[in-house]
Amino acid sequence: MAVEPSHTHRCDHDHHEHHHHGAELSDRKMGFAVGITLLFVIGEIVAGALGHSLALLSDAGHNFADAAALGFSWYALHIARRPADGAMTFGYHRVGILAALVNAVSLVVIALFIWWGAIGRVMHPVQVNGAMMIVVAAVAIVLNGIIGLWLHQGAQDDLNIRGAYLHMLGDAIAAAGVVVAGVAVEFFHLPLADPVVSFAIGGLILFSSLGILKESVNVLLEGAPQRLDTASVLAAIQGLPGVLGAHHLHVWTVGPGAVACSCHIIVGQQTVREGQTICQSVAVILRDRFQIGHTTVQVESEGSCADAPNCSIQATAAHIGHHH
Repeated sequence: MAVEPSHTHRCDHDHHEHHHHGAELSDRKMGFAVGITLLFVIGEIVAGALGHSLALLSDAGHNFADAAALGFSWYALHIARRPADGAMTFGYHRVGILAALVNAVSLVVIALFIWWGAIGRVMHPVQVNGAMMIVVAAVAIVLNGIIGLWLHQGAQDDLNIRGAYLHMLGDAIAAAGVVVAGVAVEFFHLPLADPVVSFAIGGLILFSSLGILKESVNVLLEGAPQRLDTASVLAAIQGLPGVLGAHHLHVWTVGPGAVACSCHIIVGQQTVREGQTICQSVAVILRDRFQIGHTTVQVESEGSCADAPNCSIQATAAHIGHHH
């Protein structure tokens, strides 16, 4: 049966090939990481107060954010595993994105507080305990390094886990800075090293948060994945045999490892079976070349969209983006 010029048909493909590395993380390890981080925060606050070290107190604040980040990530991993239902047709993948956003915002706030405290310490220097700074920060490096190794694999593909991983990595580097400040105070009698390192810690925290903040906002605004060239996607679709043109291309991230795409393609007069074959070809190339697992393709016969707005077989006139 030939497709009439005035008709269109749709074909949907959901390959379900997105994997959650976060799901492979042991719940016991995540829970243990939250617990030991909270215990260390308490110890670091006490040590910072007794040793009059702003750098230690700053690092304690960062560690507390680490614990919160791990807690959010842990919770998000549980929720994201829930299957899709009638209310959440794509599932609960975006819970992890919200957790990443909260983690990033918390890092920005902590960085600002650290800078405020460092300015006060520069204006009113106090004597600090360098030896205590060295010992406590060395322990922090070990703990954050261990937890960071646990999170490293999942951080490669999961924005939620990446946010928690950057918390731990940033704090390990910050703790190394505290060790340097402790050495400067203890052996070279340079008390200003404490607030100077605090400034550096604040800058590091702020820098590490901006990428996660930008990416999580981009996902929530349903922008195209940052590492995906939508022009290349459109060109690949238009280059397939039987495709005369494409328009209304929408690509967006549903959640960690789950990218969706919808588009309209223009074909010549053909049977329904031939249209379905072209649909399948579009889904396959999007999956294999661009790792897009959810694909919805609407097929239009040549001339059926001549009067539609934003409709063109030219790549330069295609409508890029996602819109409801």
